[in-house]
Amino acid sequence: MNRYYIGLATTFHDPAVAIVGPTGEILFAEAIERYVQSKRALNCDPFMRMPALLREHCDADGEFIVATTWSQPFTLLLTAAYVAGFFSLRTLRSVGSQVNRTLLEDDDELAYGSFLHCMQTSAGLGVLIGVQEAFGHSRVSIRRFPHHLTHAAHACYTSPFSEAVCLVADGMGELGSMALYRYEDGLLHTLWRRWGRESLGFLYSLITDLCGYDWRLGEEWKVMGLAPHGEFDPELYNLFRRIYRVERGMLRFASRSVIRETVAELRKRARKPDSSPLTAGNMAFVGQQVFSEIMLSILTHLDRAGISKNLALAGGCALNSSFNGTVLSQTHFTQLYVPCAPGDDGNAVGAALLAYRQDHPYQHTPRPFQTPYLGSALSAEALGRIARFCGSSRVRHMPGEIHRRAAQLLAQGKLLGWIQGRAEFGPRALGNRSILADPRRHDIKDLINTRVKFRESFRPFAPSILHEHGPAFLEHYQESPYMERVLHFRKDAAGRVPGVVHVDGTGRLQTVKREWNSRFHDLISAFHEITGVPLVLNTSFNIMGRPIVHSVEDVMGMFYTAGLDALVVEDYLAEK
Repeated sequence: MNRYYIGLATTFHDPAVAIVGPTGEILFAEAIERYVQSKRALNCDPFMRMPALLREHCDADGEFIVATTWSQPFTLLLTAAYVAGFFSLRTLRSVGSQVNRTLLEDDDELAYGSFLHCMQTSAGLGVLIGVQEAFGHSRVSIRRFPHHLTHAAHACYTSPFSEAVCLVADGMGELGSMALYRYEDGLLHTLWRRWGRESLGFLYSLITDLCGYDWRLGEEWKVMGLAPHGEFDPELYNLFRRIYRVERGMLRFASRSVIRETVAELRKRARKPDSSPLTAGNMAFVGQQVFSEIMLSILTHLDRAGISKNLALAGGCALNSSFNGTVLSQTHFTQLYVPCAPGDDGNAVGAALLAYRQDHPYQHTPRPFQTPYLGSALSAEALGRIARFCGSSRVRHMPGEIHRRAAQLLAQGKLLGWIQGRAEFGPRALGNRSILADPRRHDIKDLINTRVKFRESFRPFAPSILHEHGPAFLEHYQESPYMERVLHFRKDAAGRVPGVVHVDGTGRLQTVKREWNSRFHDLISAFHEITGVPLVLNTSFNIMGRPIVHSVEDVMGMFYTAGLDALVVEDYLAEK
């Protein structure tokens, strides 16, 4: 009887489901926001998808292990708090003396705890119902794993490393915000966990709020894009420094009273409602600098410990691509790995892989590359509907030629939707659910922001570059398969591709290799042959505030309501 491992990330925001097969292969992984088309899908359980997913990826007579992302002790604590009738900070203080040092208000803590209880006490129920509905039996059991351990498992078990040190940093996982692990011989060893509310993720949430954005919607991205438009402000910097210090590689917050007093001062400098985002440029610049200094202090201390020269980063803080690009140049680590989904959605994969490793403790084979293309594909029936919807006269089927025609359209300045194969797992579009454009155009950023994405003008776009040409375009080039780090363009190359060069001369790049994504590689290669430029502008196929498209209806709806000129879905081309 084959055994399947169903990983569930159900920690309020960014829920996801993953399926690991009997041999340890990741068969499926996708955030729930894609299916429900609601950004971050707060508190959504994947139960509605389970019967179809199980039928597609699993054997009918299989056994199913549900793996979740909260430990058993913490789940019991949530239940006890629920029974007691309240989730306020005074409930959680009994667990640790540092719990009251938070940057969240008590009402937020109450709501957050209630959500956690709802999600965790019901975790696995949807799988049980799904197995019963799909296969008519109930061979389902559940295993619970610590939150930060699932982060580390996703990073280390999908990395190319045989040994590494893994730092997990996020907002809050169970009752801590940071943990350190040693990865060796296929096993994860906990070195320390940082308990309490002294959280780098919370601090960046405060920065996001001060810049006029909502951390609940994951708008930290906007702070990173806005930061280069600002400059250093010593008054702001000194205010932030009152909140925290770093001692021996540990982040420590000031007292609650100092935090409240300082935050009140910072709010006097916060962006005013309806004002230009650029008025918060200095706040974003200083906030990003503070984040980077804290992370660098922690990593420098870790570097000196000499545990490993291979570093894996996980947790929500590992989504800070602006900092990630500086790690190797500012430390003695020789290799950095950040998984395709370092946030809470990635914990679905981490939990499933932990459950698999429990049953196969001595099976260890480093992966040269973990594909991020683990999500849903458009069905053949859905593809047929495209021709019927558009009208056969405006849709062409071009197998073997589609990449050349797409490259020609890009070279002509057209804005192109590009849908191929299975969707990417994680927050980035990596060439399967992308909007593409010619990076040579000086006006292309404004054109896409106003006609297609409907987002702020300061936000940059990413370059997807053929690996072999990376060193010619980027200083200190590093492979970046998941668009997880920002690097500086060479001055002589930046002028050739202004559409993907941010105001500070950087780009959040994606490395493209044929063996990773042959169709995307073919397209960029064809564009290179036409233009002499081995990269394209790549941004996610969505509009601001919405998840990346999931169904053919999502795709066609955006194609006809946004300013795209052409759409490629597999081998089909539709033009307006």
